[in-house]
Amino acid sequence: MNKLLLLAATAAVAALATSPALARPMTATDMHMMHRMGSPDVSPDGRYAVFTLSDTDMAANKRRNDIYVLDLTKAGAVPERVITSPTESESDPAFSPDGKQIYFLSGKSGSQQVWRVQRGQKAIQVTHAKVDVSGFKISPDGRKLLVYADVSDGCDLSGCAAKPAAPGGSARVYENSGFVRHWDTWATPGEFSRLYSYDLASGRSVPLTTGLIGHAPGKPFGGNEELAWAPDSQSVYFVLRKADAKEPLSTNLDIYHVRLDGSAPVNLTQANQATDTLPAISPDGRTLAYVAMARPGYEADRQVVQLRDVATGATRPLTQGFDRSVDSIEWAPDGRSLLVTAGDTLEEPVFRVDVASGSVTRLTGDGHFGNVRALPNGSAIATMNSIFAPDDLYRIGSAGGVAQLTAVNKSLLDQLDPVTFNKFSFAGAHNDRVWGWTLKPVTNKTLPISFLVHGGPQGSFSNSWSYRWNPRLFTAPGYAAVSVDFHGSTGYGQAFTDAINRNWGGWPLEDLKKGLAYITAHDPQLQADNACALGGSYGGYMMNWIEGNWPDRFKCVVQHDGVFDARAMAYETEELWFDEWEHGGHPYFVSPQDYERWNPVNYVANWRTPQLVITSENDFRIPYTQGIAAYTALQRRGVPSRLMIFPDENHWVLKPKNSIRWYDEVFAWQKRWLGQ
Repeated sequence: MNKLLLLAATAAVAALATSPALARPMTATDMHMMHRMGSPDVSPDGRYAVFTLSDTDMAANKRRNDIYVLDLTKAGAVPERVITSPTESESDPAFSPDGKQIYFLSGKSGSQQVWRVQRGQKAIQVTHAKVDVSGFKISPDGRKLLVYADVSDGCDLSGCAAKPAAPGGSARVYENSGFVRHWDTWATPGEFSRLYSYDLASGRSVPLTTGLIGHAPGKPFGGNEELAWAPDSQSVYFVLRKADAKEPLSTNLDIYHVRLDGSAPVNLTQANQATDTLPAISPDGRTLAYVAMARPGYEADRQVVQLRDVATGATRPLTQGFDRSVDSIEWAPDGRSLLVTAGDTLEEPVFRVDVASGSVTRLTGDGHFGNVRALPNGSAIATMNSIFAPDDLYRIGSAGGVAQLTAVNKSLLDQLDPVTFNKFSFAGAHNDRVWGWTLKPVTNKTLPISFLVHGGPQGSFSNSWSYRWNPRLFTAPGYAAVSVDFHGSTGYGQAFTDAINRNWGGWPLEDLKKGLAYITAHDPQLQADNACALGGSYGGYMMNWIEGNWPDRFKCVVQHDGVFDARAMAYETEELWFDEWEHGGHPYFVSPQDYERWNPVNYVANWRTPQLVITSENDFRIPYTQGIAAYTALQRRGVPSRLMIFPDENHWVLKPKNSIRWYDEVFAWQKRWLGQ
């Protein structure tokens, strides 16, 4: 044990920003005034990158996007704004196959449609659908668009056929349906995200998902990563989960292939009852790469890259020997390797995977990489953020090595107090190696502790930037932020991730206890007896579990959208597969003991730590009644408590003014109990 702790201490990683002469603490307003970079696209010749930068309109309480282009061939080039509107957002920019035009989405015609512009010319509206266009992909030959939009039965992009008048009143009626509500939206019976081929010359659209019931791409977070054109522009690959009565129990996403000649879509992955997604076709069109999970009903199973021979259908796993879950796929231009991202010990690096052998080579170091785009010369660009700063654009060499291309928030970041980031590891539950980190302001003073517990639970408070739970912002009041990636976290192999199953309040709590004890014993700057615990989603569950099972450790608790009563949660949440998998794979009435074993409501008699409860009325994942119930328990127990409810937010608090209020309330609660 001592040897392990010594190794962990010597392996700690530190990073220190240069302290400006007049630095100041970061504020929530600073966070929201930072430019946010969208997913980039690259011109076919590899010379230009196009992307959005969004800015906050605080008066309107929303963000607005403009489109920028960066010359990748010029050292020190700065992004040039090429498309802007004073009132509308432009999004999802993409180069035409000849590189002469940029396509994008805009709502400036009154609904969201596809537009295009050539440098120096006026933008032209491309689509004229009767509904908002949600997204698009340009065909390789430049003649067509793959368009998707939310469309009701009996309708298409051009409108709706005449149909009988609907019954009176405002009721929605569901019978043997899929989701009644999902994430933050009530389902409209018969309305799905549907795919169309849109001919640019004629404006004619052809439905591609006819006969299928379900969203393509998926809801609520699916996008272009679930769509792929074949190189000959004659067919499309897409992802869909069947929307029937079993949908709330199903993680069975499938990949379909559909030709543009009117043929019916073909399910390529019907044999696998678990998730298949992220279709990516090779440059020569002969091989389809995608990721597949093995276990039905488990949304956090390992995503293993599969290679399917398009002609024969023969499929082989490529990354079965790589004990990490692949999050994205990009083909190298020569078709001999894939560029993928995957979580790995608090980081999200880029890896190169050899197509012939499956050998994996890590190309990047620290940081959270995403949106990888291969360049013709064998290098790539990608976005990268870290605990220090939000996304910028970086170049990744063909053999590794990273060079920063943009610094879109430099002027604001230079004004802020520097922080230090240190990783540590210790022997946690089951004597497994568990990792955590500290983030501290640069000072000689001792520091109260914000003990942050991540959600998921299959997730990580990694070395990454967040606009919701921002670790750097938690240091601004003069606190140290501390986090532990307990059993169940991602980036440490699938067995470690699986270890939380039917074990929500067991090994994870043991890891949190041991991790906090370890770091406070080894970092004298931390005030071990002056800490507040904070968590959202599963982290919010853990706050309620701590109240009853570790009640004397913290001076305060902040619980955001956490499970309070596992029984009610089992019947109220929308994605039933998640809750049932986590508690033995059965509904509550079959195995109530698996739910009740780790149910916070059973330990309310022990609650005594002052708690701030935060919830939102549009949270359908963990309904706001769970927060109200927790607050009621605290009040009836006589525990100092405060409840904040957002009527217009979901599981996340996204609107700028609401987010700023969130941090104000959280920091005021901490100051009340921790001082500083």
